[in-house]
Amino acid sequence: MRFRPLALGAALALIPALILSAGTPKSRKHSGGPVKTAGEAKAIAERETGGRAVHARRISLNGASSGWEVDLRMPNEDRGWRCIIDSDTHMVHSKARIDQPGARSKADGPVRMVKGSR
Repeated sequence: MRFRPLALGAALALIPALILSAGTPKSRKHSGGPVKTAGEAKAIAERETGGRAVHARRISLNGASSGWEVDLRMPNEDRGWRCIIDSDTHMVHSKARIDQPGARSKADGPVRMVKGSR
């Protein structure tokens, strides 16, 4: 008879712990390590500026740490952004306005041949 109350008490003590451990969702925050892929860097830059990332390349920052340079195309705007992402902090280090990446400039247009005198 003494066994039943002890088993019941142990079961009641374990039930809340099982519910809490099973119900915790996975964290959506960044992992503790540095930004390793261009896709991660593009996602950070897109979230910060609201544009569409076109190009990302790895660069060195301050000689000791590394980062990513991401070019972003801004819809319905004349200019885009170039963001520098710090790999260690997962934050935008700096932003600069640039011409729209991937857009054709006036010099890239069709070649016109002018016929006439020399």
